[in-house]
Amino acid sequence: MTQLDPPGGQGRPAVCAPAGPPPSAVAALARCVSVEPAKFAAAHWGQTPLLSRAAELPNPAGFIDLLSPADADELLSRRGLRTPFLRVAKDGQLVPAARYTGGGGAGAEIGDQVLDEKILELYAGGATLVLQGLHRTWPALIDFTRELGLAVGQPLQVNAYLTPPGSQGFATHYDTHDVFVLQVDGRKHWRIHPPVLPDPLERQPWGGRADEVTASAQGAPALDVVLEPGDALYLPRGWLHSAQAQQDSSLHLTVGIRALTRYALVEELLALATEDRRLRATLPFGTDLADPDAIEPELTETVEALRDWLLRADPAAVAARLRQRAWPASRPAPIRPLAQAAALAALGVDSHVTVRPGLRWQLTGDGDRITLRLFDRTLTLPADCEPALRALLTGEVTRVGDLPALDTDADRLTLTRRLLREAVLTPERAG
Repeated sequence: MTQLDPPGGQGRPAVCAPAGPPPSAVAALARCVSVEPAKFAAAHWGQTPLLSRAAELPNPAGFIDLLSPADADELLSRRGLRTPFLRVAKDGQLVPAARYTGGGGAGAEIGDQVLDEKILELYAGGATLVLQGLHRTWPALIDFTRELGLAVGQPLQVNAYLTPPGSQGFATHYDTHDVFVLQVDGRKHWRIHPPVLPDPLERQPWGGRADEVTASAQGAPALDVVLEPGDALYLPRGWLHSAQAQQDSSLHLTVGIRALTRYALVEELLALATEDRRLRATLPFGTDLADPDAIEPELTETVEALRDWLLRADPAAVAARLRQRAWPASRPAPIRPLAQAAALAALGVDSHVTVRPGLRWQLTGDGDRITLRLFDRTLTLPADCEPALRALLTGEVTRVGDLPALDTDADRLTLTRRLLREAVLTPERAG
């Protein structure tokens, strides 16, 4: 992460969470691609698909540890699953949620809960089940998604697709985000075609180009492959694809990569352009907005004003807006509120703490105060806490009594309690 000066360019330079991914994040990426990260970034990221066979990947068990068919059954039957954490598709169309949801009985009467007997009926009849948001609901995928997100530097989401034998959930389409497809169980036949719209934005879904998509799908595919358990497929956004289960049922995970684009920079630049008075000027009285000749001189002057403003754009201001957009999209590791509260009560100078895994932070200082920016809040602390705070955030110190530059153990305990309460730190687990 780039180091920036605080707003206004004054004070001490910012210190940020380490930019390089930890080994656990690199290992998560290695589970998904059969080439070195540098080659993946240069040759495939955002450009071309990559098929990685199970034999080329490091985990001989494939992806069954992340979500097995038995795990999916657990979610569908015993976890009180609610919409929209489940979608059902059949013959290329979504099944109305009312056909498989209802109340859950006494004390759980809310009518959007998934009913397992209805799901059985639909699945046995050929419908595909889509478990959504698993990066928030299933422990193994919560951890894996956090690590993989650190490796690619982007927010991720995870869905699971459970398809009966011979069935196809959705017709040929494209996604507006990159994906890793991880085949967990069964076999699925994928047909991949080049984009009809390269690098589509989220506001440019395939439905607006349905005729082009259908026509392109009739041609020879760029990739025609059956994914076996343990295989992985990377698809950049915009690449057309369809998938059909083979003789057995299929379970695969789709990891969606919600990457920011250059258009995000454009959006933030335009948002900041409200600071320019020339761009806030009212159009001349009586301007005929439907007349191109009347609009042309105003357009020329506006383009000139915008160009002048863009040449003065402050990278720090743009970065601050991008941080506000990107950081909340990637949550850090879950914390255990009860265990955290117990650690607060038992905290002593011999206690060990560590920064919350996956936490993104930026520390800046100006005068007698320091500012710690997090994904969901900003903390302000006295400047004399800075050496101790940096030591904690960078992992240089874990024992409370070893925190530097504070006068007393009482000060060290006060700072640590604040950071535990704010979920910046977590208790370090023994062993």
